[in-house]
Amino acid sequence: MRIPADLAETLVVVLDEGSLDAAAGRLHVTPSAVSQRIKLLEELIGRVLLVRSKPVRATEAAQPVIRYARQRALLERDAVAELEGEGDRVAIPLAVNADSLSTWFLAPLASLAERHPIVFDLHRDDQDFTAGLLESGSVMGAVTSRDRPVAGCRVSDLGTLRYEAVATPGYCARWLPDGATPDALSSAPVIDFDRRDDLQSRWLTAVGAAPDRPPRHRVPASADFAAAVTLGLGWALLPRLQSQPALDTGALVLLGGPPVDVPLYWQQWNLRSPLLDAIAAEVVAEGRRVLTP
Repeated sequence: MRIPADLAETLVVVLDEGSLDAAAGRLHVTPSAVSQRIKLLEELIGRVLLVRSKPVRATEAAQPVIRYARQRALLERDAVAELEGEGDRVAIPLAVNADSLSTWFLAPLASLAERHPIVFDLHRDDQDFTAGLLESGSVMGAVTSRDRPVAGCRVSDLGTLRYEAVATPGYCARWLPDGATPDALSSAPVIDFDRRDDLQSRWLTAVGAAPDRPPRHRVPASADFAAAVTLGLGWALLPRLQSQPALDTGALVLLGGPPVDVPLYWQQWNLRSPLLDAIAAEVVAEGRRVLTP
């Protein structure tokens, strides 16, 4: 079996753009031509590769084709850069968890963008799920809590993101006047990031409180999540990288109890690409500088 490079590239463009019509505009062909290319690729592979929903999405069978197309494009860019200099600007898709994105992850990307003709396409997801984006071929590198390498990837330690339970003094005076006791925590409002966020439940269990009893707010954006805590909407666990300024001014106070540590790792395709290696070096260096060893 051979995978024609132009057809594989078309599949990736369709997925990146979200529809055949948008992909047609980017490729400067008609939507009918895009559809015919996808159909031909599916006939060659013998599998359905694209679910024609809104937006379109890849099937499991498409994942190796997507990885092939993205890796080929990156290697081609590296070869052109070595032969002719800088080469064309390249888009690098990466996955990162929300708290890393809002605290330390952008700094190394800004440094990289100053030195390389590169743009970043960031995919935000929980650290327990970003590895899945690597497996699907959607991204080339990811900050993840998974220490075992995804197939075809290599892994490096970043450090630990340490979370501590915090609230405003006013919130504590109202809901936790005698401290964060199990009884008080059963009725004190808590803030979760989303339904997959189990950090607050893990902390409640650790201090002997029932995690299923407190009323829960959900605020699914990292900066807004921290803002909700500082406004007194509820208590929550925040990384010290995010809470330190408010703790210094007294706008937030620690509730006590054990911290919740989330080890983080950098995984990327096991592909010898100078550009991908430069990204790994910058991200890993910054992670090890700011995160808890």
